[in-house]
Amino acid sequence: MNLLLSITVGVLFAASIYMILRRSVVKLIIGLVLLGHGANLLIFLSSGLVRGRPPLVPMGESRLEGEYSDPLPAALILTAIVISFGIVSFAAVLVKRAYQEVGTDDLDEMKNTDR
Repeated sequence: MNLLLSITVGVLFAASIYMILRRSVVKLIIGLVLLGHGANLLIFLSSGLVRGRPPLVPMGESRLEGEYSDPLPAALILTAIVISFGIVSFAAVLVKRAYQEVGTDDLDEMKNTDR
C-alpha cells in the first residue's frame, strides 16, 4: 500500500510540474491543484498508515497503548485543503477576468499587452 501511494505522490508531483511549466494560465492553475493534492498525500503518507485505530483514549486510561493514528497530519491536511480551495477559486476568478480583458490565456501573449 505504501509503495502504491508513494508512486501516486511521484506521479502527482511530476504531472503538476509539467502543467505548471506550460504556457496556459488555466494549465498553471490545474498544476497548482495537482501540486496541492500531491503535498497533502505526502503529508498523509509520511504520518504512517494505521487502519481502525482512532486516537481516542479509553475511559479509565491515562494514555494510548500500541499503534494509533496521529490526528495532527489529518488536521494539517484539512487546513491545507481549505486554504488551497480559497487560492484556487481566487486564481480562477483572476484568470477569467484577465481572459476577458486580453482575450487569451497564453502567458506570452499576455506579456505583449504590457505598456
